[in-house]
Amino acid sequence: MNGSIYSWGRYPHAPQKGHAESWRAEVPALWERVAKAHGCTLPYGNGRSYGDSCLAASDQVLHMRALDRFIEVDWQRGTVLAEAGVTLSEILAIAIPNGWFLSVTPGTQFVTLGGAIANDVHGKNHHLRGTFGNHVCRFGLLRHGDESLTCSPMENSELFAASIGGLGLTGVITWAEIQLMPIHSSQIESNVERFGCLADFFALSAELDHLNEYSVAWIDCIATGAKAGRGVFIVGNHASYGSLVVDERPKVRVPLTPPISLINNLTLRAFNEAYWNIHPASRERRRSSYEPFFYPLDRILSWNRIYGRKGFQQYQCVIPDVVADTATQELLATISSSGQGSFLAVLKRCGDIASPGLLSFPLPGTSLALDFPQRADLSRLFSKLDAIVREAGGRLYPAKDAHMSGDDFRHAYPAWERLEALRDPTLISRFWKRVTE
Repeated sequence: MNGSIYSWGRYPHAPQKGHAESWRAEVPALWERVAKAHGCTLPYGNGRSYGDSCLAASDQVLHMRALDRFIEVDWQRGTVLAEAGVTLSEILAIAIPNGWFLSVTPGTQFVTLGGAIANDVHGKNHHLRGTFGNHVCRFGLLRHGDESLTCSPMENSELFAASIGGLGLTGVITWAEIQLMPIHSSQIESNVERFGCLADFFALSAELDHLNEYSVAWIDCIATGAKAGRGVFIVGNHASYGSLVVDERPKVRVPLTPPISLINNLTLRAFNEAYWNIHPASRERRRSSYEPFFYPLDRILSWNRIYGRKGFQQYQCVIPDVVADTATQELLATISSSGQGSFLAVLKRCGDIASPGLLSFPLPGTSLALDFPQRADLSRLFSKLDAIVREAGGRLYPAKDAHMSGDDFRHAYPAWERLEALRDPTLISRFWKRVTE
C-alpha cells in the first residue's frame, strides 16, 4: 500500500510500511513474503494504539483493515462473527437497529475487532462487565507456517488467554466472535455533576458506580490550591425506551498538522476553566445519543493532529484500591506543579472482574489517563509519575505507552514470560523489544 502509517500519538516517529491483502486466504503468503524479506512483522489494525505497541520492530506491518467482512450474525443470541479488520463502529451500525450494543467499548469506536482483542480494551463499565476479552467467544489465530487455529476458553485455551491483551504477538487474529449486550434504545440517560476535590470523586464513585452501567470522570489536572482535584462526574445507562437509531451526525476533520502543538498552558487553562463552569454544581439528569457519551472525540476526525508534528504521549496508569486516593492525589500534584497538563484527563474506577487475558491492564483500583504534547522535558515528568505508580503497586497500559522501562513492565506484568514463550518468532513490536530485551 502507498504512504506511511503511524501510531495514533505519532510518537515515536517510526513510519510503518503496510502490507495488505483483501482475503483471509491470502494472508499466509503475504506474511511469508514480508517475514522473509524483513525478518519480522506485526499485525496492524486501524492505528489507534497511542505508542509503539502497534509498530513493528522492522517497521513493516501486516495491515489488516481490509479484512472487514461480517461472516455471521445471530440476533436471537446477540453474537457477531466478523473478520478482524471490522471496526467497532461498523459493528454498532448493524447491531443497534437490531437491539444490541457492544458489551464493552473503549473511548473510540474506530478500533478494529482484532485490535480490541489484542489490547483487551476496557471502558466505562469495567466495574460491571470487565474487559473486552470477557465477551470474546472465540477467534481464528493464524501462526506463521501453520494452519489457522480456533481459540476459545475450551479450545487452544492457552493461546486464547495469551492473545487477549497479547499485543498481536501470538499470531494474526483473522476473525472473531463476540457477545453483545441487549438494549432498548440507542440513547443514554446520564447524571452529571461537578465535584470540588478528589475526595468527592471517591465518594461519588462509592455512591453511584454500583447503581449505573457506566461511570467516568473528567478531572482538571492543572488546578492547584483550593481547586486541586476538581472535576466532573458522569454516570449513565442505556435508556429504557426510545428509538434504535445509529448516530450519523456529520464529523469534522482537522485538515492539517500544525508545526507546533495547539495544546499549551494558555489553551489548557482556558479550556479547563470553561469545561468546569459549563457543568452543573448539583446533580443533573440528561439524555443524549450514545456517540457524545462514549465517543466525544470521534466527531473530530484526525484530532491527533492538534498536537503538532512532534505528536503526543498518553500516560495511563491504574492504582490499586488500597492506596488509590493518596497516590492519585500525588500524581495530580506532580502534574500540576510541572507546568504541563492535559485537557483530556479521564479518571475512573476499575472493578474486580478478572480478564481471561494474560496481560490485561485493569486491576481493582483507579485509572488515570492523560495526553501530553511531546516535548524534550516530558521524560522528567514521566519519571516522577512512574516512581509514584511503582511505589503504589500500579502499572501502565501497554496500548498507550511509549516510554515504560523494561523493569517496570516486567514487574507489573509477571505473566510476560508466558506470553514470550507463546510469541510467534516472526512477530515483534518496538514496544516488546524495548521492554523485554
